[in-house]
Amino acid sequence: MGKVSLAIPLLRHLGPSWVCFRAGQAVRMKSGWFQRRCPVRSWREVLEVEAVRGPRSAPGVEWRDHLLSENAPGFFFKPDQAGDYAETAAAWACGESPAAEADGILGGEFRFYSKTRLACGVPPDWHRNPFTGERAPEGPHWSLLPDFGFGDIKNIWELSRFGWAHALVRAYWKTGDERYPDAFWTLFENWMERNPPNAGVNWKCGQEISFRLMAWSFALYGFLRSPATTPERVRLLVAGMLISGERIAANIRYAVSQNNNHGVSEAVGLWTLGLLFPEFPKADNWRKTGRALLEKLARDLIYGDGAFSQHSLNYHRVMLHDYLWALRLGELHGQPLSRGTIRQVGKAVRFLHQCQDEPSGQVPNLGPNDGALVLPLNGCGYLDYRPVIALGWWVTARRRVYAAGPWDEDLWWLCGKAPLQAPPEPWEPKPATVLASGYGILRDGDGLLLLRGGFYRHRPSEADALHADLWWKGENIAVDAGSYSYNAPAPWGGAFKRTAAHNTVTVDGRNQMNQAGRFLWLPWLRARLDCVADPELGNSLEGEHDGYQRIGLHATHRRKVHHPGGGWWLVVDECQSRQPRAHRLHWLLGPPAGLEGDGCIRIRAAGGDYFLGVLALGAPDPVEPVLTRGALDSPAGWRSRHY
Repeated sequence: MGKVSLAIPLLRHLGPSWVCFRAGQAVRMKSGWFQRRCPVRSWREVLEVEAVRGPRSAPGVEWRDHLLSENAPGFFFKPDQAGDYAETAAAWACGESPAAEADGILGGEFRFYSKTRLACGVPPDWHRNPFTGERAPEGPHWSLLPDFGFGDIKNIWELSRFGWAHALVRAYWKTGDERYPDAFWTLFENWMERNPPNAGVNWKCGQEISFRLMAWSFALYGFLRSPATTPERVRLLVAGMLISGERIAANIRYAVSQNNNHGVSEAVGLWTLGLLFPEFPKADNWRKTGRALLEKLARDLIYGDGAFSQHSLNYHRVMLHDYLWALRLGELHGQPLSRGTIRQVGKAVRFLHQCQDEPSGQVPNLGPNDGALVLPLNGCGYLDYRPVIALGWWVTARRRVYAAGPWDEDLWWLCGKAPLQAPPEPWEPKPATVLASGYGILRDGDGLLLLRGGFYRHRPSEADALHADLWWKGENIAVDAGSYSYNAPAPWGGAFKRTAAHNTVTVDGRNQMNQAGRFLWLPWLRARLDCVADPELGNSLEGEHDGYQRIGLHATHRRKVHHPGGGWWLVVDECQSRQPRAHRLHWLLGPPAGLEGDGCIRIRAAGGDYFLGVLALGAPDPVEPVLTRGALDSPAGWRSRHY
């Protein structure tokens, strides 16, 4: 879109204050303002800061001894509970054991995006993109480095989140093997050596820094009794925490302006530092800022029905992990967040539970999915959402909704053994519902169908209006393609965000909205969605959107989904336009499929054969379905469940 034509919808949808702030942010980045506010320094300088040398509340006492004392700030677990964990964890055998993953880390093998394993060496190159071999420079100030100059920058950031530290802690607490804390501290010291304060890409994003300090906190308390946890190493970690807080605070207004999980994550970072390290000079300010932002963003970004501003179920989990960490930490310090915030987070938990396929524990792959898993504290696997739902129900409502299982491990780490002793009180999602934020859901004993509407208060992430996601006997039959890498080369870059990748209808091959940037669609469409009870066809969803009208095609798409039961779903699409248009109905299928003739496709699902039939009324010629399989030179037929 041209600059003039872009400016009007930007002002209308995002507002003049947002546009002015972004303009000011560009000036701050180019003027050197951040270089002056967050200068490049040496760790030696930071270690001389009084707040780093030792806790003010215990003069002359090393940080390690202070954290082991009765006067230590409260954390989710105590270092002497390892025996209880090892005994309880014996019942959680699921997927790969934490020791197996930890042994891989000791050998230089790290998991990326909760799936792909790569041999990165010990220590890894913290500034290298392991997928492409591209490397970011170490010395320049973070504000001088581009977001997309080294392939996908997330490939570099991933290791520096320290998400792998959780596996080392879990393995150590289960086995007592001292190789695991020694590995953590060796890698940590090397990271600090290669990443001086504010130098390089690993200081560029405040959300990444927040995830890192959360992992550092977890590892600090998890390894506190190990001989590898020396006073010098703890002091160095405290120095890293102090610089992390200064860096987050310097640019948190930008994170908040994005109206997504960046602001939430960075608020959690400040809240965590303010509670765990009250000796820091700005600890009170960070704690108050973190609280104020967490409560404001819960009101602004979590809708009345529990949906989240990013229109992504994976980012919904990121937001919940952030808030559940913050809520629980506030409880432990006698500074709980407000009841209104707890209610909002509780709504978000129930929304996610409503979207869940119960047999598998998974959810539709809606919206951006960058492989993020902030709290990898169980063996259930990245695609299983039961751990965060179980944790969310307990923290917000003191209710245990699942019978005992490996999804209980998150509960143990953040809330102790008490939740595991409570009797399960299952929560039954509604069989038919339409949520105000634009999600329609139908379910029965075997299946789940989610229909995506869209009345946007915040930026759309994908052009996916009236996408239908179908689950049957625990398997995703009609799937969402996901999002894949945010900086992939053609033809993959952004391909899965487009309308053509979703289970809906395209008109003249166009998207339902114009793509105005990597993460921006304009103008925002409006969709209507209703739930009705039909005496003959069972519960039904009916919806339509005006996207094609807004981009000048003067065409409408209406969709009705009827569920008479017995595994049957009748999807009726009605398309109208002022002049002849090319309409294409797309279904992306998860299991293997083959053409059967007479407009029928056989889907070979794990629970048995499933059939998709297509009938076009009013078409000038008979319509036969075309089955396209994924090929290496085309995004058609592919999906990305991780990143």
